[in-house]
Amino acid sequence: MLQKYEGIVLYTVKYNDKSDIVHIYTAQGGRMSFLLPVRRSRQSAVRQVLFQPLSILGIEADIRPRSSLHPIKETRASYVFRSLPYHPYKSAIALFVAEFLYRVVREEMPNELLYHYLASSIEWLDVCEKDFANFHLVFLMRLSRFLGLYPNLEDYSPRCYFDLLDACFVSGPPSHGFYVLPEEASRIRTLARMNYDTMYLFRMTRADRNRCLDVICTYYRLHLPDFNELKSLPVLQELF
Repeated sequence: MLQKYEGIVLYTVKYNDKSDIVHIYTAQGGRMSFLLPVRRSRQSAVRQVLFQPLSILGIEADIRPRSSLHPIKETRASYVFRSLPYHPYKSAIALFVAEFLYRVVREEMPNELLYHYLASSIEWLDVCEKDFANFHLVFLMRLSRFLGLYPNLEDYSPRCYFDLLDACFVSGPPSHGFYVLPEEASRIRTLARMNYDTMYLFRMTRADRNRCLDVICTYYRLHLPDFNELKSLPVLQELF
């Protein structure tokens, strides 16, 4: 049965000589996997060039109830990028965010609030002209709310440690060893205060930014199963 979806491209992998598999987070069906035909002409109803990381697409697919792979019959750009695929720093962020979402967003049920958050964040990054170096940190911090992983930031004091397993501030170092020292724990509260419009006010060095990213990735890895190493992470840390 042919059905229409709007979705965000997360990851594409080669399947065979005729098709690739593209993983897309859709507004109507959560995360879904589609068969993307290869070696098509420019006049084709399915153009591979549209399937860039974080592209927002309208898709018509042949939905097969007993299959987890659905052939794409037609596609179009729901949002036309202005700068994201062409800007070296933005494209590095897009590769990282897309790979991160591919690892952590696995639900196969629609989530309107999550989809709106993802789409609006992508569009914000695309049109932003400057001061977006902290975007990925704010994005991941806020994403944790939608996944039920947002940390408890109450009971903070300057001498507190942050327990990465229990997701809260504590007065002493936990015995399990997964924690952030007091001199760095305050940055977690700082990240929670940021949003896309105000994050430029919070200046960070390259080392600070990379350390925050390491802590956030460790936090997600502790709370989500099968969270593998991110191939795009070293590239992002090198650029920022």
